[in-house]
Amino acid sequence: MIRRLATAALSFSALLALTACGADSSAEASSKEVTLTVGDQAKTLQTIVAASDALKGAKYKVKWAEFEGAAPLYQAVQAGAADTGYSADLPALQALSGGVQIKNVAALQNDGTHVGIVVGKDSGIDSVKDLKGQKVVVSSAKGSVSEYLLANVLKQNGLSYQDVKVQYLLPTDAQAAFASGKIKAWATFGVYQAVGLEQGGKLLVDGADGRVSGIGFINASDKALADSSKKAALTDFLKRLGTALTWTSTHQDAYAKAIETRNGADATVARTLASAAYGKVLPITDDVNSTVQGVADLMNGIGVLEPNVDVAKSADTSLLK
Repeated sequence: MIRRLATAALSFSALLALTACGADSSAEASSKEVTLTVGDQAKTLQTIVAASDALKGAKYKVKWAEFEGAAPLYQAVQAGAADTGYSADLPALQALSGGVQIKNVAALQNDGTHVGIVVGKDSGIDSVKDLKGQKVVVSSAKGSVSEYLLANVLKQNGLSYQDVKVQYLLPTDAQAAFASGKIKAWATFGVYQAVGLEQGGKLLVDGADGRVSGIGFINASDKALADSSKKAALTDFLKRLGTALTWTSTHQDAYAKAIETRNGADATVARTLASAAYGKVLPITDDVNSTVQGVADLMNGIGVLEPNVDVAKSADTSLLK
């Protein structure tokens, strides 16, 4: 499965080719139609939209730009090779801190269980406090939601971030190293977390119960938002994605089957992913901004998010009321 994901996850240069000739998701296309290039991770949004038939009747084309993590996705948005991105809260903050010209346009919410620290069954690590002095691999890059989980649970257990040795690896590379026993502790997410557990790993802790915010963002480039036709298409896309996410929560068996078919996951992994998916597309409210500002402030305090981000000022709330 990981090999299939790695094959599907495009390098930056391959993305440029994709956006030049990419596969569109509308049934009927013409040269006059608007084309919205939607950034995705491991076919997540594409699978949801296809399985629910959410784009039926759309008056614009959608091209999908696929990546295995948020960092390369936001590089593509910055380069103009994708109009939108989506990620958990911290990767979006990291992109904003790094100068990527985007605005958060909608929020996503789940229960946090899609993020976890997985340890080897023979690692000798049985609690968060056992991580002291250990190397912890974080996927996929500095400023990932996995890194926030690690930082937050260390703080909750009386440890500092300097008590562990962090190494950053892309998920496919980390998965291979974890499977071969070269990694004792791996902070990861989504399909990679599910596969690590299926292959004998043990869940040390996940992001439930407020250990991560559970908030994600859909964002769009400033350039796309300045294009009235693309902004209108994105507004419609957000509504359709909201309908699609509602479908996944009421058709979990069908959604899991779609993950099996389109992502190459086995049945157990597919069910896990289906149950942990984002459930709604929500407007960005003051409460959302306040919660995520807490994430930003913690990560800025340990030197991971520098400079800090004003979350409220990074939002465009005009697309979704």
